[in-house]
Amino acid sequence: QVQLVESGGGLVQAGGSLRLSCAASGRTSRTYFMGWFRQAPGKEREFVGSITYNDGRTRYADSVKGRFTISRDNTQNTLYLQMNSLKPEDTAVYYCAAGPNRGYEGYDYWGQGTQVFVSS
Repeated sequence: QVQLVESGGGLVQAGGSLRLSCAASGRTSRTYFMGWFRQAPGKEREFVGSITYNDGRTRYADSVKGRFTISRDNTQNTLYLQMNSLKPEDTAVYYCAAGPNRGYEGYDYWGQGTQVFVSS
């Protein structure tokens, strides 16, 4: 099993920045893929971005490209999401997720989420 704990959420004004963290513990060998998802009130959970373990390859949702940056510190088993130029529509609960390398990107483990609120 893998345990994921997010932190860093909060209230920020539009145009501001926040940095989310996700600490992984347990069977961290199963965290080849790590990603961020978010869910706004009344909406489906959506993909934000992800990163691989070995080469740090990233991909992002179009809605956050150029504003959000994903990184990971494998020595600390920690995932980060730097969010800049935040918009009110970025308001959501942000979830960290992880999954092993099965030849495709998939997520077996999820954190409890951290709330981000962007005021206009």
